[in-house]
Amino acid sequence: PGSRELVGEGGERQPFDVVFSVLHGPFGEDGTIQGLLEMAGIPYVGAGVLGSALGMDKAMQKVVFQAAGLFVAPHVVVHEREWQEDPESVEARASDLGYPVFVKPAALGSSVGITKVHEAHHLARAMEEAFRYGRKALVERSMEGAREIELSVLGNDDPVASVAGEVIPKGHEFYDYEAKYTDESGAQLVIPADIPPETLEEAQRIAVAAFRSVDCAGMARVDLFLMRDGDLLVNEINTIPGFTQISMYPKLWEASGLPYRDLVDRLVQLAVERHRAEGRRGRPLESG
Repeated sequence: PGSRELVGEGGERQPFDVVFSVLHGPFGEDGTIQGLLEMAGIPYVGAGVLGSALGMDKAMQKVVFQAAGLFVAPHVVVHEREWQEDPESVEARASDLGYPVFVKPAALGSSVGITKVHEAHHLARAMEEAFRYGRKALVERSMEGAREIELSVLGNDDPVASVAGEVIPKGHEFYDYEAKYTDESGAQLVIPADIPPETLEEAQRIAVAAFRSVDCAGMARVDLFLMRDGDLLVNEINTIPGFTQISMYPKLWEASGLPYRDLVDRLVQLAVERHRAEGRRGRPLESG
């Protein structure tokens, strides 16, 4: 603990200043690696332990969003034991949502394990797929006809939101893993999204509110549903969004006037600022 050195391939130690994690999924963005960095006293880019954990758990983040006055899609949370012991009750709750529904692992990312279910007799297979990845699943009403709007958020105590972008799946029923990572023409990214100025302003307000509600820091991408009647619902927050030069997060900031290199510099600055601010606080449980 307290060491700021990396061990190279030859066993030599090399000093470093800050960690910029681009690890996705469990053990990368769920608070575990963040907790390790906290214990080691190492500054790092992005959300802390709590924000990372809430950002990974889709079920818990919806609870927090609703407590903050934000709207989310109708959904139910299902634990694996509940499904095993009383599947009829789960099927009834899913039917109450109205088909089609999405069945998702509650704590995963990149659309892994997600199934769109059109009819009740296909629910069981979707539930078993979701439970391959965890003990808790989310069954969520499909927001048919809604537009998928995404915004990037940047900052610590005073976060700001970028312009909005829109994801339009091409040749896929939804923005699944293949559309995101293996099919180059699997989706069209429209930046900036073609939405009215007042809708953009409200989307930015909601994105910042979602960011703050989960105690996020540094960066996050907030995904919204824009309904036909103009209402905006929060789909989810991603605390370690894709960060290649063609990923939505940096592209939205570039469209907002912040180039990739400057964005990286700003995120490193935010990490150092947050670490210094936390370093001024006492550590009452430390032993000498």
